Amino acid sequence: MLRIFLQFFGGLAIVLTLFRFIALDYWWVRMFDFPHVQLTVLVGVALATYFLRFDRTWKKDYVFVLMLAGCFIYQLVRIIPFTPIASFEVLENTEENPNQQLSFYAANVLQKNEKREPLLQQIPELNADILLFMETDTQWQTEISAVVPDSYRFRVEYPLDNTYGMLLYSKKELLNPEVKFMVDDSIPSIHAKVRLENNELIQLYAIHPTPPMPMHNPMSTDRDKEMMLTASLARTSKLPVVVIGDFNDVAWSQTTRLFQNVSELLDPRKGRGFYNTYNANNPLLRWPLDHLFVSKEFRVIAIEQGKDIHSDHFPIYAKISLEPEGAKEQAPEPPTQQELKDAQEQIEGNNFNLSIDLLQ
Repeated sequence: MLRIFLQFFGGLAIVLTLFRFIALDYWWVRMFDFPHVQLTVLVGVALATYFLRFDRTWKKDYVFVLMLAGCFIYQLVRIIPFTPIASFEVLENTEENPNQQLSFYAANVLQKNEKREPLLQQIPELNADILLFMETDTQWQTEISAVVPDSYRFRVEYPLDNTYGMLLYSKKELLNPEVKFMVDDSIPSIHAKVRLENNELIQLYAIHPTPPMPMHNPMSTDRDKEMMLTASLARTSKLPVVVIGDFNDVAWSQTTRLFQNVSELLDPRKGRGFYNTYNANNPLLRWPLDHLFVSKEFRVIAIEQGKDIHSDHFPIYAKISLEPEGAKEQAPEPPTQQELKDAQEQIEGNNFNLSIDLLQ
């Protein structure tokens, strides 16, 4: 009976590992991108415990163990870049000039969150240059705008009651701030240029694409397309780029990896940690859904998970330094033609009000 149980347990671990390779955008397939760390532990436990009944005379046991080992290595390789074992993808800052620094605080507040005081009390003390709040309706806007200090002179507020409202407050000058609807007229994103104290400009994209959900959006198509559209904008930008927001996707998924490769942006978490922001209510099921990606001109000063705000997300804080003279040291590889083609196919899946040819 123990052998049968271990075979079933190991088989389940193998199936769950391979499930994500199914080329479908349905939520029940894409959901297995999320618990990657948990699946790594599951496969590792299955591999270790199977040796309790390993039969050296049975060839099928060798095949089974090799399959488990292969799945474990695959799972492990995906998460190692987000551990201190790996090298930094975005190097640490080498300059201490405050005029070329920029800090961000981003929080998905959970629209139905009624315990708002922890966040509202923190806001005057945050002191980040740019504040981004997601899932904000009109009531959230009223309460947040009332406590945001006057030093945040530049504001883009687009509250909605569909859990996709966005509020952005900046101490730095915002040039040509726009609310865009790249995929759906109910899912906004904020695009703006930010002027630093040294008069350098950067391009900012704040996004919150819809997740694959069984009741609302059973496929990941819209999310993936908004990510690819943003990637194409970042790739063609003439300015240094920052993309920030709740992607409703994890850092190691195939879609986020394609986004990063196509955009040629870098992930400050790599070599530093997971910075799991979701689910704040369940310590066993947490993964990084809230992201900040930067172009090669930036260096990291600090990145950390924010304090509990009674949302289902933890906030994320990051401080970066614009050091374009060191860009070549961390320049990413350009995307392959196949990656550009894959991204283009995701963009062209529907009729969008924004169309970009990545293959040019």
